[in-house]
Amino acid sequence: MKRKLAIILSVILIFGLTLTGCSPKEPAERPTDQAQVQADTSWDDIKAKGEMVVGLDDAFPPMGFRNEQNEIIGFDIDLAKEVATRMGIKVKFQPVEWSGIIMELDSKKIDLIWNGLTITPERQEKIGFTNAYIEDKQILVVQKDSEIQNKADLADKKVALQSGSSSMDALKKDTATFESLAEVVEFTTNDEALMDLAAGRVDAVIVDEVVGRYYIAKEAEKYKVLEDNFGLEEFGVGIRKTDEAFLTELQTAIDDMKADGTAKKISEKWFGEDIIK
Repeated sequence: MKRKLAIILSVILIFGLTLTGCSPKEPAERPTDQAQVQADTSWDDIKAKGEMVVGLDDAFPPMGFRNEQNEIIGFDIDLAKEVATRMGIKVKFQPVEWSGIIMELDSKKIDLIWNGLTITPERQEKIGFTNAYIEDKQILVVQKDSEIQNKADLADKKVALQSGSSSMDALKKDTATFESLAEVVEFTTNDEALMDLAAGRVDAVIVDEVVGRYYIAKEAEKYKVLEDNFGLEEFGVGIRKTDEAFLTELQTAIDDMKADGTAKKISEKWFGEDIIK
């Protein structure tokens, strides 16, 4: 009897140990938070690469555009070059189609967006931003001899703007104006939109003030800016939300440029005045 009892107890013990061995342990069943969250190596990655890749629309004067020698120049270009120097790295400028620029950032084909990028709630849901470094607004540009005097005169008219830009967001927020239009025509670049305006194929163009006034200064006989606009905006540098370490270094360099007057000098070079925020 004792022998049978010993055998039964042995079987129970072995069975219990088997169950214990098969039962998933807590760490194996649910990875710890530390295992799921990787360390932010964004700044180390940039330093190891030795450069930051800036995505931009290279037909967006005076922020970033090509000169007669096909070199990319502009206000944002000068700012980015100075920042890179202060961070001890190089900078590479990568032209991309503006409507897909956030996808380029997410796919890590570029490291940041520095090209008159308006800070909007919609974009803030997708990417991170530096503090605003310049203020802007969306203006209305028409032909020099146009009868259009204000937004109310846009009823049943064709309005052009750049695809993927904040111009569309600003227009849609003005529900009365947006719904009164006959058509909204989207172009890849602002200069294409303005060329169609000059040719009379559209009636008006909505564009960032810094860009619109640059074109008008060069061709004052073709265009004029209306007093009506679509509200104040702010420009920031766009970066992946996960790249907080890189963002910290970037913001520090920008702040230093503001503090020592370098940003002011760059602004005066391109705009004739200090418009740094």
